[in-house]
Amino acid sequence: MTIRNADKALILDFGGVVTRTLFETHDVTERALGLKPGTLTWRGPFDTSTDPLWVSMQNREITERDYWTIRTREVGTLVGEDWSDMKTFVQRARGAEAELVLRPEARDAILRTKAAGLKLAILSNELDLFYGVEFRKRFPLIDQFDVIVDATYTRILKPDPRAYERVLDELGLDRANCVFVDDQKKNIEGAVAVDLPHVHFDVTRPAQSYAQALEQLGL
Repeated sequence: MTIRNADKALILDFGGVVTRTLFETHDVTERALGLKPGTLTWRGPFDTSTDPLWVSMQNREITERDYWTIRTREVGTLVGEDWSDMKTFVQRARGAEAELVLRPEARDAILRTKAAGLKLAILSNELDLFYGVEFRKRFPLIDQFDVIVDATYTRILKPDPRAYERVLDELGLDRANCVFVDDQKKNIEGAVAVDLPHVHFDVTRPAQSYAQALEQLGL
């Protein structure tokens, strides 16, 4: 039996998959905050030798939220302020330049997916928590998504199986006809646990990861 494109969906994590990571936009951050170029040296997956804190997160010694809470406080201190809320960091660092944050590869994949008649969804642990409601509303192509499931409101964090089931329920599609894309290994393991087809997104090779996801969907 042939599956119609309308019965398929691309399900994307937001931070790092749809957006460029904060590691990739240090120049934007430094410019926005009035910091000297080169002030921010932690590079996460792009150079783990610069970022032992990132290594700790990958080893699950701290959570992703712990990592970004620490970075938020560090950057706040650099500008002489007390920051405890991740969205303060994001809004101050890049809130005025939402267009610069969208991955070009994500733009291409989103437009191609919609043009082919497939559904699009976001499954995020912290979309509004990290980015803020106003940033999300202004974000390019956000209106292309049929479903947004955000743990800021559901309180169900990936890799909890209920997070994946929630987005599938809202899409109303068979999981076998969907592909989930996330850059965090633990969230991919969650997809495996619920038999959801997936691509482990490599932030250092975004075009390759998107090509893999679209190929799985027959595009």
